[in-house]
Amino acid sequence: MKVRIALTAVTAFLSLAALAPAALADAEPVDPAPSGPQRPHEPDVDGTRNIDSLTVTATKGQGRSVTVDFDRRSRAETGQIPAGARRFVFLFDRSVSFNPDAFPTCARSVVEKDGVNACPEGSHVGSGRGEFPTGEPQEVFAVNTKIGNLPGVLVVIPGNGVILEQTLERVSLPYSRDYTWALDEILPPNDTPPEQRAGTTRFQLSFGATRQHQGRTIGFAETTAKPGEKLKFGLWTDFVTGQTILPTSTPHLT
Repeated sequence: MKVRIALTAVTAFLSLAALAPAALADAEPVDPAPSGPQRPHEPDVDGTRNIDSLTVTATKGQGRSVTVDFDRRSRAETGQIPAGARRFVFLFDRSVSFNPDAFPTCARSVVEKDGVNACPEGSHVGSGRGEFPTGEPQEVFAVNTKIGNLPGVLVVIPGNGVILEQTLERVSLPYSRDYTWALDEILPPNDTPPEQRAGTTRFQLSFGATRQHQGRTIGFAETTAKPGEKLKFGLWTDFVTGQTILPTSTPHLT
């Protein structure tokens, strides 16, 4: 669009101000956890843009424990199978903190060799379900672990042999206005070409384990919020096409 030189400074300023919201709306959200483990580089591929929605519930438990349920749905803008993801970053309200050191850990090598049932009692900190464009829904397990020197979670889908690693990280600006902690999940490259990796159409993952520790009930996730308060959660996703999106959900604590 050409701008006439005759426009006054005030008119030009107002025109730019009117365009700014649209430009910001079109901008894709930046990485909320850039300092954690890095995914091996893969070039972006052509593919459909995805449209995601997110519903989260937060339920108060004993003590300060809280169960947080993420329910993500994804579809292709074109109606085809959604493009595959490269990373998921689960974002938790600023009132939410984690206690991984209070729960037993399970090494990835144990899961690879003998499955999630071989993990120590108390190391299962969450569960869920994945739905794919083809096939039956798959049960999902979340297991407390260490990833290098970082606390983390193994997301295990026994039905298709997938084990994904999440690291617990502090979020960066500007996200720290709404969130403090993130679980950063990397989907590593594999032998399937990126353009042929099908994304999940629905993925549910819940964190809410509790245990007795030093004489009180400890939650893997805890909150300082009171029932009825509104919390904010998000799920930043990076797809093989280079698209990044950030659907959010603001439930009341129940």
